[in-house]
Amino acid sequence: MNFLAYAMGQGGTGAEGGQGGAFGAFIPLLLMFAIFYFLLIRPQQKKAKEHKSMVASIKKGDRVVSSGGLHGMVTGVTDDTVTMEIAPKVRVKVSRGSIAGVAGRREVQEKPSK
Repeated sequence: MNFLAYAMGQGGTGAEGGQGGAFGAFIPLLLMFAIFYFLLIRPQQKKAKEHKSMVASIKKGDRVVSSGGLHGMVTGVTDDTVTMEIAPKVRVKVSRGSIAGVAGRREVQEKPSK
């Protein structure tokens, strides 16, 4: 029974260290959140914003790569889909969101003026 008395007898600093200890416990949590924000969340948001603007700028004649790995030339664009020609006379429709990147832009040739 003596072990119970020893365990309960060591709490003399309860009122003095309680306030500072509670604030001090939040500092590592805030520091961890800041690290996660700057190393993970913020770069991911920036990358998503760049992808959204890239998908919005797709136009007819661009060479694109889908997230499934299909390479092709854009032959038609609607609000939700992109029609790609992946081989001569072979066209597929893919969702705009599934476009992984633009491989190249095709220059529109101007007609020479006479």
